[in-house]
Amino acid sequence: MKWDQIREQFPNRCVLVESLKARTEHNERIIEEMSVVDDFDNGNSAWKVYKKLHGEDRSRELYIFHTNNENVKVIEQPYLGVRRKI
Repeated sequence: MKWDQIREQFPNRCVLVESLKARTEHNERIIEEMSVVDDFDNGNSAWKVYKKLHGEDRSRELYIFHTNNENVKVIEQPYLGVRRKI
């Protein structure tokens, strides 16, 4: 789905989406196609599901957005912290 379609289908909601087709331009992630994993009343509920899914499979490109936003913008930043060995 495109962002406009998601906004129309889920008005005034927090949505957890998975990127299906995306590219990077000048440190900005351009999400061309996405699917809605779930929708929520608030960001706290969305964040709990995000953490669970991300913990199960870190290769999934998941994002939380609010459909009141006309556009979605994701800025890529390099990870500068220390990762623990699993």
